[in-house]
Amino acid sequence: MTGLADSSNSVRSGRAQSHVVGVTLLLGITVIGLTGLTVAVGTVVQENAATADANRVATDLATALEPVETTGQHTGEVSFAGGRLRTVERDLRVLNGSGVVRRVPIGGLVFEAGDRRVATVADAVVRGHSERAWLRDPPPITASRDAGVLIVSAARLNASDVAAGGEGTTTVGLDTRVTHERTALGNGTYRVAIETATPEPFGRWFRSRGATVTRRDFDDDGVPSVVGRFPGERVGYLVVHDQRLEVRG
Repeated sequence: MTGLADSSNSVRSGRAQSHVVGVTLLLGITVIGLTGLTVAVGTVVQENAATADANRVATDLATALEPVETTGQHTGEVSFAGGRLRTVERDLRVLNGSGVVRRVPIGGLVFEAGDRRVATVADAVVRGHSERAWLRDPPPITASRDAGVLIVSAARLNASDVAAGGEGTTTVGLDTRVTHERTALGNGTYRVAIETATPEPFGRWFRSRGATVTRRDFDDDGVPSVVGRFPGERVGYLVVHDQRLEVRG
């Protein structure tokens, strides 16, 4: 009987140990799972916050810079939780069958924070990088479908070099004094070239307006221009909206 009792005790002891080991493993797996979940949730929250910040910058830029709708003084602000806002050199060109008719140094503003990017050039607002970018607001260029009229609005920042921002929350004031100058270009076949680091969305937009699209680096600075060729002969107009931008903060 003693042997049987010892055997029974051993079985119960082994089962108890197995139960303890099983519970310990289960707790360990649960802790690991919760840790992974916490990290995942934290990543999602950070990404959502960064996306919201970029959305706010895009909205602020579109509201603060309204060169087509504004004449005279206009004041706006751009706020962001982290990142940098800087000016860049950009050109808009109008070409006919002979070559460049007008070149306008329009400049641009670029906001970057990590992998988030927002830019405004030629009064268009662009989100994203390179080929993955998309247009939030298109450029103010009006063209009849086949022939007739082409009106090119060239929003010129006319600003000194700007670099603002950093790690903390930043608010930058954008003050403009807008004037407009309209030039009749006469009859011809026209192309419009916009210099941009995100050519793909501009190319899609030109094609949606019936233009054929090429790319060309006019000044060999590594930043291409998207060239949209509108079909047919038409009367061309260029309207330059000079903003004389001043940055505060």
